[in-house]
Amino acid sequence: MPIQIYSFFSGVGFLDLGFQNAGFDIAFVDEYDERFLRAYQYARRNDSHVPRYGYSHLDVRSFLSDDVWNKIFPDYRQQDDTFIGFIGGPPCPDFSIAGRNEGKEGKNGQLTSVYTELILKRKPDFFLLENVKGLYKTKKHREFYDSIKRKLRRSGYHLFDSVENALEYGVPQFRERLFLVGFSTKAFGKKVKCNLSSHKSSNLQTVMHAPWPTTSPFKIDSEVNCPIGIPTNLTVESWFVKNNVSSHPNGQDFFGTKAHNKFMTICEGATAGKSFKRLHRWRYAPTSAYGNNEVHLHPYKARRISVAEAMAIQSAPAFFSLPEDIPLSAKFKMVGNAVPVLLAQGVAESIRDTIFKYLEDNQNG
Repeated sequence: MPIQIYSFFSGVGFLDLGFQNAGFDIAFVDEYDERFLRAYQYARRNDSHVPRYGYSHLDVRSFLSDDVWNKIFPDYRQQDDTFIGFIGGPPCPDFSIAGRNEGKEGKNGQLTSVYTELILKRKPDFFLLENVKGLYKTKKHREFYDSIKRKLRRSGYHLFDSVENALEYGVPQFRERLFLVGFSTKAFGKKVKCNLSSHKSSNLQTVMHAPWPTTSPFKIDSEVNCPIGIPTNLTVESWFVKNNVSSHPNGQDFFGTKAHNKFMTICEGATAGKSFKRLHRWRYAPTSAYGNNEVHLHPYKARRISVAEAMAIQSAPAFFSLPEDIPLSAKFKMVGNAVPVLLAQGVAESIRDTIFKYLEDNQNG
């Protein structure tokens, strides 16, 4: 049975790519920022797949209008042999401690409510809502999150949520994200089960207890041997090599700086500060956040990391590149806001398993 994905707040599309890699059909893409949408399409310029309903940069509120909805999706819910799923990560700085922290009343925080209303009105067979862990773990925002869940349950969705760390999915980055997934009891019944953590490739405690290096004196183009006993697939350097970042189309996309002397004094692996964190080549990266005055420095170059290197840390494939004519700050924002590809793929595979299990039981029953 085909499984169509309607993607909202698509950004540059790392979440979509994870679902696509897991075998889902991306049927529709909506991203309000035209630059992000253009980058999304550019990065997939060699992909023969074209979304059934195309691309849109409408405000997500527009899809609450029946006139708009019916014009774009004239045959919505008329395909009996197709499952429909919504996926989306509404902009999250209003629920982030490191961001605005304005909550549901913030300009971006309101979009989480809008996405919820869209799900309640259009009733997809399943959905995914992705956000920062602050929406779940911060007392200030938890009441709002719980109210969303109550509305979705009353509307007939069986819910599963989990805070997942990208490190456990093969991503060279410590990054926690909240995933809320719902399955319509009308489509899947009331006994549906979903383990969002079922496709982890490693255990966080095991990873954290590996003999990771701490800091090394910084020297341009220095050589540092890989320590024995660490999971090398989770290191910054392994992904730099894997993606051939120096020859990547975005390999020279990095910010210059006037504080060159400061760059020379920060040790490789010194990531404890709020900013000017120098990555260690043989360690995973801290959470990638290239706005808010945070600066990640290259392990063995006297500069900030490049867009190509930031994408590698987000586990984007080597073929993924962004257009030359998009401002550098926008490129970093696109990459920093995205869900790491392998994390997205792992969660998508867990959703896929739930759907396949339902189909198998239904066929046998």
